Amino acid sequence: MRSPLFSGLLYFLLGGVFTYFAVQQVILDDWNFFVYLLIILATFDFGAGFRLISIHFKIKKAKK
Repeated sequence: MRSPLFSGLLYFLLGGVFTYFAVQQVILDDWNFFVYLLIILATFDFGAGFRLISIHFKIKKAKK
């Protein structure tokens, strides 16, 4: 099982990748359904990453 810190960082990385693809899609084409889908996925990934990183620090604090 992965640590929450590693999973959180992975989710942040995926959120950044989805954001990058969304920006590139808007530059090449225009706003369409695919761009909105990428933005929604990035938002979920950033939220999950933030939640997992906060869980990591709560667990670390509880062990002290």
